[in-house]
Amino acid sequence: MHPSNKWNLSWLLLMAWRDSRRNRSRLLLFVSSIVLGIAALVAIYSLSDNMRQEVSKQAAALLGAELEISGNREPSPAIQKLLDSIGGQRSEERNFTSMVYFPKTEGSRLVQVRALSGGFPYYGELETVPATAGRSFRNGRQALVDQTLLLQFGAKVGDSVRVGNLVFAIAGELLGAPGQTGVSAAVAPIVYIPLQYLPQTGLMQKGSRINYKFYLQPAKKLNTKAFEEKTVPVIEDEGWNYETVASQREDTNRSLSDLTQFLALVSFIALLLGCIGVASAIHIYVREKIAAIAVLRCLGAQARQAFLIYLLQIIVIGAIGSIIGAVLGTIIQQALPAVLQEFLPFTIDASISWPAIAQGIVLGITISALFALLPLVSIRNISPLNTLRISLQPATLFRDKMKWLVHLLILLFIFGFSWIQLGGWGKALAFTLGVVGAFLVLAGIAALLVWAVRRFFPQSWPYIGRQGLANLFRPNNQTTILIVAIGLGTAFICTLFSIQSLLLNRVQLSASGNQPNTVLFDIQPAQRDQLIALTTAQGLPVQGTVPIVNMRLEGVNDITATRLQQDSTIKMQRWLFSREYRVTFRDSITAAEKITSGKWQGNANAQNGLVPISLEERFAQRNDISVGDTMLFNVQGAMINTVVGSLRSVDWNRIQTNFLVVFPNGVLEAAPQFHVLLTRVPNKEAAARFQQAVVRQFPNISIIDLGLVLSVIDKLLDKVGFVIRFMAGFSIITGLVVLIASVLISKYQRIQESVLLRTLGANRRQILWITALEYFFLGILAALAGIVLSLAGSWLLARYVFETAFTPQWSSLLLVALAISGLTVLIGMFNSRAVLSRPPLEILREEV
Repeated sequence: MHPSNKWNLSWLLLMAWRDSRRNRSRLLLFVSSIVLGIAALVAIYSLSDNMRQEVSKQAAALLGAELEISGNREPSPAIQKLLDSIGGQRSEERNFTSMVYFPKTEGSRLVQVRALSGGFPYYGELETVPATAGRSFRNGRQALVDQTLLLQFGAKVGDSVRVGNLVFAIAGELLGAPGQTGVSAAVAPIVYIPLQYLPQTGLMQKGSRINYKFYLQPAKKLNTKAFEEKTVPVIEDEGWNYETVASQREDTNRSLSDLTQFLALVSFIALLLGCIGVASAIHIYVREKIAAIAVLRCLGAQARQAFLIYLLQIIVIGAIGSIIGAVLGTIIQQALPAVLQEFLPFTIDASISWPAIAQGIVLGITISALFALLPLVSIRNISPLNTLRISLQPATLFRDKMKWLVHLLILLFIFGFSWIQLGGWGKALAFTLGVVGAFLVLAGIAALLVWAVRRFFPQSWPYIGRQGLANLFRPNNQTTILIVAIGLGTAFICTLFSIQSLLLNRVQLSASGNQPNTVLFDIQPAQRDQLIALTTAQGLPVQGTVPIVNMRLEGVNDITATRLQQDSTIKMQRWLFSREYRVTFRDSITAAEKITSGKWQGNANAQNGLVPISLEERFAQRNDISVGDTMLFNVQGAMINTVVGSLRSVDWNRIQTNFLVVFPNGVLEAAPQFHVLLTRVPNKEAAARFQQAVVRQFPNISIIDLGLVLSVIDKLLDKVGFVIRFMAGFSIITGLVVLIASVLISKYQRIQESVLLRTLGANRRQILWITALEYFFLGILAALAGIVLSLAGSWLLARYVFETAFTPQWSSLLLVALAISGLTVLIGMFNSRAVLSRPPLEILREEV
């Protein structure tokens, strides 16, 4: 069949098949770089499908009822009337944070107490040991205690726990509740008690922060449309919240979508790394095929036909690699639910997702073809003359418009993929620019390092060292591609470690020196002096007591809650009028505050009808509130007209009481209030003694122990870090696969060089050292490039996101650099063993 018919598919396939016979292993090696990226994406897509299916099946069990109505104050007559009108079954829950005390071990801990009545949950069960305890604990003065809490304090079923003034028998271990995750249980363990005993605990006092929840199971299926039209406005007008099975499904899907989108983007970066490896490998492959392509041109084949022959090879091999990746991703998917279980409110049954597999295969073929186009377009410039002059003079980017088009297609593809994942062009553009910027920065670092090696080449080094270093800028070197691929994966891991250390150090610094590390709150006015005496008797300093008054915001200038809901153009947050504000009053600012606008007034002017207050500046900016604006507050029925007299910047890192709103003295002294006390406890033993004394004498007072907070944060960050490291590991491993592929491919480029060295008298040991040094330099340069990028990223995050000082973890970074360079040397030596162990003549015969 004559090649003159340039679109003859059968002839093109036949030629692609024949040409690939001697190179199939190398072609498979090219696309091995994308296998892990496809595997990660298929695993994430499959997980996303499985989670959507589980949410559809378990949305009702996640909520526990058909409808939930909640608020942070006692139900008004309007809410009570609404609850009565719905009918059906109803359960009530009141939850709050409080200290609990285990008499057996004399341990105490801040927990989330849930006082429950009725048959909740109506869907699903409270998972307990024994299984019957989830229902039977309501029949007497019994409690369900979170399993981790029992393990922490060495308690078991049958022991007792004290909540407030009452002692409850532990009826069972709580393993799970509707909507509960492992992370939430670690942060705030749950203790269930029957609602009928709540008044006797003495924890429902004036100023106590109690959330009210009503779970409703209507006799008839909820009419969503009628509910939204008639009931929702009443709920919102009263400042309450609601949740239905449909909204729970939507909210859960949205939350899980955020998680899977992030993981998919991390996986996509791993795929992009692999594709850069493909482009680099295909570039070398095409250079080796110049003679064959030139012969085809002499026989009458057109440039487009030669181009299509090799493009077909890549598409077919890309499909094979994508299928392998999809199979591997389906296997990985079986492990992902276990990895993410701490963050999920339900158990996932992993099942094969054929749509996810199809997506992965199509994506793999598309992206491998796109990146292969970069070197393949050069085939168009190979003429028959190349049979005599074996050299390829590729057109530069500025001369070859086709390369401009390919780069544009790649950028559009990345933008399109991120747009689908993130659901907005702004975020997609930011992600695309971020990825391109990271690649350009790493490529620039690679170019700079190579230039520096060439420019400041150490002529005085021994021959072996000079030869190994010179290989970094030899023709067909892999320096840039390896620094980009391995460097980006290294940057991910190092940035993660830096941010984790940054968050922990931020909290630890706030508790250093003489700053308070223990906060006691919910102190009633009559208890204040007694608690100060108890603290002093324990030998602990009292570093301040602060009064707190609860109030609600009714209006800002002429804007009310109703107008805010109706006018979407108002630049205020929707929750501005529905939340409860906890404010204080004093005559001076603290060391953590600084006036940024207006003038501080510490005492109210009795002759002025408006009380001057101070707002936290970011809160004011987010809600478009300025100095001079008026605000109307409701303090349990008493209206107070105020004017914004000043704005403050607040250092929220300090362990002390910081407030959005501060009143002057002379206004709120007679208002219902509670107090907060701050102290510093020197060690765990003193903390335990102090907490036990407080809980025994003042059971309503809650204590925040910063040491416990640090341990919880550390565990939480470890869990989050493990998930991110698990996914970022695909980038590292992909970089190593690219390294292996690049070493194998470059091995063919260096065969003649090695043979020449052997012929000139170099022994195997010398070539071994030259090879080892080359790969050591490659590994250390790649690690340094990734570390430089991670340092820059971590500093930006510390400066502009967390607003704290950044201290590099040099020891961890050094270990990463040594590990990457050592691994690179091992891989390089392993793949170069054939050149080192065989006679030069045997290798030359193979080449011929």
